[in-house]
Amino acid sequence: MNLKPEMIEQLERVLSSVEQLLPKPVKSVDWETCHAANWRRHSFSGFLEPVKVTDTTRLEELLGVEEQKEILVNNTRQFIAGLPANNALLWGSRGTGKSSLVKALLNEFAVDGLRAIQVEKEDLIYLSEIFAAVENEPYRFILLCDDLTFEVGELSYKMLKSALDGSVYSAPENVLIYVTSNRRHLLPEYEGDHLGGKYVKGELQQSEAMEEKVSLSDRFGLWIAFHVFTQERYLDAVRLCVERFGRERNIDIPWSKTLEMDAIQWSHDKSKRCGRTAYQFAKNWVGRTLLQQQQGAQ
Repeated sequence: MNLKPEMIEQLERVLSSVEQLLPKPVKSVDWETCHAANWRRHSFSGFLEPVKVTDTTRLEELLGVEEQKEILVNNTRQFIAGLPANNALLWGSRGTGKSSLVKALLNEFAVDGLRAIQVEKEDLIYLSEIFAAVENEPYRFILLCDDLTFEVGELSYKMLKSALDGSVYSAPENVLIYVTSNRRHLLPEYEGDHLGGKYVKGELQQSEAMEEKVSLSDRFGLWIAFHVFTQERYLDAVRLCVERFGRERNIDIPWSKTLEMDAIQWSHDKSKRCGRTAYQFAKNWVGRTLLQQQQGAQ
């Protein structure tokens, strides 16, 4: 068939445009050597992209969250053993170790077949595709959605709700969903939400607005709350971080009253006593101290 040159040119442009919409050919994740992956969106679908795990946090390094750690470790052990286990919502104040705990679980149990898939909120609409990609794998997967909050009416909210509710989008037997959030109910709450409650047989029932807002978090079997540290616990975390940075460089950084007072002042400036604040202070202190030593040696 003879085509006019302008028709050939037009077809080439169409094919080029279509090719840009198609996902790039990618190899399947080798879960034997890869312990974590991200869902990478592309056009109308996406794919699992291997991720190199660089966070080396261990469970024993997490201070001030002993109760939370015990609950989630036990739940994860049950899951790895093929026993009944719950999806979990880790909620509370920012920087208190929610995400670090999940990462430490992977570092602890990867040898036992635990793997992790991180999914952004916008990509929760692809949950069914993610589940299909791993449901026949001989590993146990934690699907992590970090720092999650929703606005009313978002499609990803409905998809996650369906997945947790055991609908046709429910997770396969080898997948658990762990979510971290600053909000217990994952949705903003307004003063008017509490209006419209009524008494039924002598008990106050929540308004329809509040019923809807708690309906998602209710679908998590575990609610694990994280709170700010006491000053004593905060200083323990600072000490641990300083020791860790020193150990990585084969040096000993002694604890001193000056270090302690600076750590306390740092927490006041940040208006927060938590693991993240301790980690950030330790980086600053150790880096500054070592730089001064280097300059003094010159």
